[in-house]
Amino acid sequence: MGRDRHPNAVLLIGLGRFGGTLAETLQRMGHDVVAVDANRVIVQEWSGTLTHVVEADATSEAALRQLGAEGFDRAVVAIGTGIEASLLAAGTLLDLGVPEVWAKAITRQHGRILERLGVSHVVYPERDAGERVAHLLSGRLLDFIEFDKGFAIAKLRAPRSVCGQTMAEALPRRRFGVTVVGVKRPDGEFGAVGSDTVVNQDDLIIVTGPTPEVERFAAATARPA
Repeated sequence: MGRDRHPNAVLLIGLGRFGGTLAETLQRMGHDVVAVDANRVIVQEWSGTLTHVVEADATSEAALRQLGAEGFDRAVVAIGTGIEASLLAAGTLLDLGVPEVWAKAITRQHGRILERLGVSHVVYPERDAGERVAHLLSGRLLDFIEFDKGFAIAKLRAPRSVCGQTMAEALPRRRFGVTVVGVKRPDGEFGAVGSDTVVNQDDLIIVTGPTPEVERFAAATARPA
């Protein structure tokens, strides 16, 4: 890859389930992805799908320099089979001066070490997926995403307690600690919510707020589908 700058490209290390899906999605979104894996079989499997796939040992500084890793502004360490390899790859990328390094963490301890190394973003895909599925299995939420510091956004069926009223009348923020930010009519699309928006029983709504408040809102206002 040389030593040229690649400001709009992403260097992705590790083509397991998480890394492979991430690389494929980024490429489909129009990003230039350079994917790296030490396993020749995996590299061959992805060579027909990804534009740039390289067989290399990403724990080696020499190998990463040969790939021109220092020319990337963003890199993702998606290694999921070994904590040592993940830490070595992340540390080397940081030493090479890559400004933004993301890394998949296998355990909380692994994640804490990555943070101490200086990784920009630590991702826990298995943990996050498990928490999301737990919320969906409750039957009250149709979709759920939790952000940093305990803030969540969720999709659910409009509860009776806010139906037939404007948002100014329903006061979901004062009563439940959540904000209704979107509404979807039957056979329609999601639209923004204002103080004069009236929510009906057949609507879907998007709410945001602290995770405990979102959970309590969904539980307290649950109604049969």
